[in-house]
Amino acid sequence: MKTDATTGGGEPALTIDELAARAGVTVRTVRFYGSRGLLPPPEIGPRRVGRYGPGHEARLALIEELQRQGMTLAAIERYLRRLPPELSPHDLAIHRAVVASWAPEAPETVSRRELERRAGRALTSEDVERLAAMDVVRGEDGDTFRVDAGLLRLGVRLLDVPLSQEAILAAREVLVEHSRAAARELAQLFRGEVAERDARDVRSLSAHMHPLVVQALLSTFQRSLREELSEWLTGS
Repeated sequence: MKTDATTGGGEPALTIDELAARAGVTVRTVRFYGSRGLLPPPEIGPRRVGRYGPGHEARLALIEELQRQGMTLAAIERYLRRLPPELSPHDLAIHRAVVASWAPEAPETVSRRELERRAGRALTSEDVERLAAMDVVRGEDGDTFRVDAGLLRLGVRLLDVPLSQEAILAAREVLVEHSRAAARELAQLFRGEVAERDARDVRSLSAHMHPLVVQALLSTFQRSLREELSEWLTGS
């Protein structure tokens, strides 16, 4: 159950038990990550009770995803140290989505109740329609849904962004179109480089290049989007 307390930034705060329950880990795990510096310390509220915010939840989800991809604790520590310290919970969720894309999870069929449990909140019919527009969920027969677990957390955070469903659909079409174009050109570039190599070398190169290309695309897109929004807001 969510508390009524808030963090210093005015966002809802969680106790360590609530954070662990929402992330699907144990309290001991949360404390262990904190002791290793993987999670920032909580804010100390009344009665010396630690309060955790959305940033802790997003970082914990990223750590768990990195572990699922087979990274050691030392590798996770190095990965997190390289991240800019000012990343928002939304930015961390994007990083998790990128990490999950290295080995995408198979879509699962879940009930409405299970979908809401994983989302961490009640979902209205409009919420479900917006998630479907993002290609995060797809309605099945009855009250069941096909859900992309790797994108669900990010999709839920985007529910609170003030965009119409039409804008979300249009944005998705733009992203899909340009992503496919970039993938096609990169594939042609790499094809020329590996044409004369052994098949095993090609598979090895592909396995190594996939996460690097995804990370490069993410970084370039974030920087470009920031510049475009800055120019729009300043009117330059």
